[in-house]
Parts: sequence; C-alpha cells; structure tokens
Amino acid sequence: MQTRDVARATLLTALAVALSPLSVPIGVTKVFPAQHMINVISAVLLGPGYAVLVAFSTSLIRNLLGTGTINAFAGSMIGALLAGLAWRATRNIYLSALGEVIGTGVLAVLVTVYVVAPGLLGRNLALATIGAGVLASTILGAIIGVAVLKALQAAGYVERRSEGLAGQPRN
Repeated sequence: MQTRDVARATLLTALAVALSPLSVPIGVTKVFPAQHMINVISAVLLGPGYAVLVAFSTSLIRNLLGTGTINAFAGSMIGALLAGLAWRATRNIYLSALGEVIGTGVLAVLVTVYVVAPGLLGRNLALATIGAGVLASTILGAIIGVAVLKALQAAGYVERRSEGLAGQPRN
C-alpha cells in the first residue's frame, strides 16, 4: 500500500460523501451522480481494489450518518469493481465508465432487487422503478467522471498511453 494511494482514496471517499446530497432533476425524478463519478475516477486513478474500498467506505460513512441505504453497498461496490477491472484490462477511460454503468446500473440493480431487498430488508422492490433511477444516476455520474478524467488527462495527471496515474504502471 502506498501512502499516496491511501491519501487519494481518502480524498475521493470524502468527496463522494460530501457531494452525495447533490441531485440533478431529470424528468420526474432526481438523480444523484456523485458516487458514480467517484467510482469512475477512483477506478482509473487507483485501480479496482482501491475503487471498491472507496465505494465501501463511502457507503459505510453515509449509512452511519443516516444519509445512505444498505442498497448503496451493492450498487457502488459492483460498479467500482467493474470500472476498475475495465480500466486495468484496457486502459480506456470510456470503457471504465461503461464498466461503472453496467456494474451499477444493471448488475447491482439486479442484486439489490432480487437479493438485498428480499433477503436483508424483507421486502420486494420494483425492478423498473429502482432500475430507471439508478441507471440515470449512473450514466450521468459516469459522464461527469469521464469529463473530470479528461481534464486531468489534459493537465498531464492521467497519462494517455497504457500507464496509470502520472505515468506509473498500474496493476
């Protein structure tokens, strides 16, 4: 574990917690893109392990503060993992963002609706109702995450080639 990576993970966790109340109205719903943006950013800057750690830590802190739900764990962690694995395999920011969308917007919704809600919460959730809102949040957050990473890339903070943060190879 590098001290620099731990510091970055801590900063990204703090940002996710601080930005989590911010919403964007889309149609008849409000979406909350902060966690999804942070998942994409942490996947690219830190890799899958740290991305999952950031997502878990954010979910834990938000639940302890009373601003999150148990569903946030599955949603954020699956998306962060797929985003990080996509980055590790391809070194492509857009594919990392797609990993977040598929991981959170599709797979995590299925896990939440069919495993977490009935098993842990003792109730059923409507797939279409949950899925539409989460997918909209995930897509918007992934787009914002890509925009932030492109800005960091233009500033020389994220390499354009097959390196990770500041030219250091990432595993």
